[in-house]
Amino acid sequence: MMREWIIFALCLGVGGHIALGVVMHAPGLWPWSTTGFYGLLSGLAVYGLVQAGRGVWKLFRHAPKFPSKDGPNASW
Repeated sequence: MMREWIIFALCLGVGGHIALGVVMHAPGLWPWSTTGFYGLLSGLAVYGLVQAGRGVWKLFRHAPKFPSKDGPNASW
């Protein structure tokens, strides 16, 4: 459970940095007054992407592997 909170906090931090970067480099897109809101939305989007990536990773990591013919249980 603690791992999920750490991942969530890191994603919110990354989202805040994304919002800050957009405001600093393209101030016409996002005004300063909405930076916090967009930072929160960006953080939640990053969190969603991280969770989707973790799900795909678990899906492929736990995929059943077919036994090879040269494995230790192969009969000669």
